[in-house]
Amino acid sequence: MEIIIADTSHIIHAQEICVTIENAAKIRGTGIAKRKPEYIISKMKQGNAVIALDNGNFAGFCYIESWNHGKFVANSGLIVHPNYRGIGLAKKIKQQIFNHSKTKFPAAKIFSITTGLAVMKLNSDLGYKPVTFSELTTDDSFWKGCQTCINYDVLQRTDRQMCLCTGMLYDPENKIKNQSKRKIKEKTFTRLKSIKQHLFLKKEKK
Repeated sequence: MEIIIADTSHIIHAQEICVTIENAAKIRGTGIAKRKPEYIISKMKQGNAVIALDNGNFAGFCYIESWNHGKFVANSGLIVHPNYRGIGLAKKIKQQIFNHSKTKFPAAKIFSITTGLAVMKLNSDLGYKPVTFSELTTDDSFWKGCQTCINYDVLQRTDRQMCLCTGMLYDPENKIKNQSKRKIKEKTFTRLKSIKQHLFLKKEKK
């Protein structure tokens, strides 16, 4: 099994990817936005997708969407072929697309809206936090992508304030702040430890 950044050589899998996404939506009975092969192909051409292959056979897929001039990105369309479910492949794909997103858009906030508990768990493990929809992108083109979801009427009725999906956000700024706080704490602890050792040695000499 290999999980790699998709390119034009993987266009042959676009139709199967779309069918797999659509079938998963029907089985789950929950919100998964449909995508056309042309859209999937555009992501492959842009280098904004990862694909899992097993000896050339499609096993899984996920792509990156960019909004508000790159200030927000989303990892969307996470799907695993039925033949490869239950082996932890979704987690590996999610990690790969997450790392790829941070590389291509290092300053962007990475967000997700999902009804799937498994996806929420994966997001949480990567550092996402639950947020209100008001903290996500305001780009109309993103929300228009929800029109093919069976729950779109809920989103409309609430003026895009809530839906059956849960909004989750990874903010790189928060990570930097937390790292800075951790470093300050470590330096403070090291200094206090040094002072304590010095006072102890001074006391011993007496």
